[in-house]
Amino acid sequence: MRLADGQFWPVPIVLAVSKKFAGSLDLGETLALRDGEGVLLATLLVEEQWLPDKNQEARLVYESEDASHPGVDALLRSGDVYLSGRLQAVELPTHHDYRHYRQTPAQLRDHFNANGCSQVLALQPHHAIHKAQWEAACHYAKTHKAALLIQCHVGLGQPEDRSHFSRIRCHEYTLQQSPEQTPQLNLLNHASRSSETRELLLTALILRNCGCTHFMVSPEQGGILRDYEADLGICIITTPTIANHAPLLVLSDAELSHHLHAGLPVPDGFSFPEVLAEIQNAYPSRLHQGFAIFLTGLSGSGKSTIANALLVKLMEMGGRTITLLDGDVVRKHLSSELNFSKEHRDINIRRIGFVASEIVKNGGIAICAPIAPYTSVRREVRSMVSSKGGFIEVHVSTPLEECEKRDRKGLYAKARAGILKGFTGIDDPYEIPENPELRLDTSNQTPDQCIEQILLTLAELGYITH
Repeated sequence: MRLADGQFWPVPIVLAVSKKFAGSLDLGETLALRDGEGVLLATLLVEEQWLPDKNQEARLVYESEDASHPGVDALLRSGDVYLSGRLQAVELPTHHDYRHYRQTPAQLRDHFNANGCSQVLALQPHHAIHKAQWEAACHYAKTHKAALLIQCHVGLGQPEDRSHFSRIRCHEYTLQQSPEQTPQLNLLNHASRSSETRELLLTALILRNCGCTHFMVSPEQGGILRDYEADLGICIITTPTIANHAPLLVLSDAELSHHLHAGLPVPDGFSFPEVLAEIQNAYPSRLHQGFAIFLTGLSGSGKSTIANALLVKLMEMGGRTITLLDGDVVRKHLSSELNFSKEHRDINIRRIGFVASEIVKNGGIAICAPIAPYTSVRREVRSMVSSKGGFIEVHVSTPLEECEKRDRKGLYAKARAGILKGFTGIDDPYEIPENPELRLDTSNQTPDQCIEQILLTLAELGYITH
């Protein structure tokens, strides 16, 4: 975890580009780095380019080579050539939200120096701060005569991501509980790499650069950081365990989420009333959330039949708007320019996922029925939709032999005859889902039986009453 000059540095920071683009560059050239609107943010003087060993990087950074790991997946899909060199800032990115909370490390250091703060305790919450954690932070800040910095990482969410705004409002409510502490809230755009150990080490280095002298973490995180405390240049403080603070700290973040989704009461004294009210407003129970039902399977497996019958059944039940995104219909209206190459199939499924996520975000139900033969893009869609609401993957596992018998459109016959190339199940693979919420085989189940199983699954998950 050291650079060539011996400096401690846990995570590679590089620009990954395609081989074609890298081949057009000469060392010493300057690249313009722009945002999505074309605004020049920085320049990169290219001093090095190389072909990385991504498997080794995955092992070292993520402690895994499993492509289902989000960090490994992003790494493997990034450009094949790495560039590095001298980065020159031109302009700070434009943010329209919470500008008064967006201070650079230099501005934070100046702020602490101007206020005579020689000791600064940092807290970096990933979720809302509840009573036990806040009381511990205030206690340690007072003990060390330190200023208190709440450093909130902001990822790559979209501007309309309500969880981001809800989390900041929760922090604002919490900060109001201890006016004598005058804590500082700061937002830092920092995309998660899903690397627990090394990302935590990088976070500690960033906090040190912001002027922090102490970093308060969980006991588990403390166990990781203490081995590198001298290299990090920041003092590690761990919060008390749950047993030390009962009955205040009685719910983990996952347990709190479960309580709220299930409509269960939260124990008295666990959090601040304003914080709980904000969370409950931003994260309604599953009964009031949108969700997507993603039917995937071979052509002729029965996806469209199930989707159309399910649409009617859910319409009868009422309560939410429902949209059917059938594979053939989407191909006609959203993806008519695409062919059936793997690249274009993935683009088509991503489009379905995006539309479904927008429907789910607004509390509706999206019924999707594409073939979606590839695991990686199905995983992308799950991630895309799950951030907005529920995602229920249904593998319609009707055997190929049965699908060929049905063959109402004659597609399998054309594929067997070599007229259709790249047909899923014949000369292009269908990658079977490993962990769908439900599997249905229409060769031995009627559509009504399939619908009943889907409804029972939705009820068990808490999305409907049935």
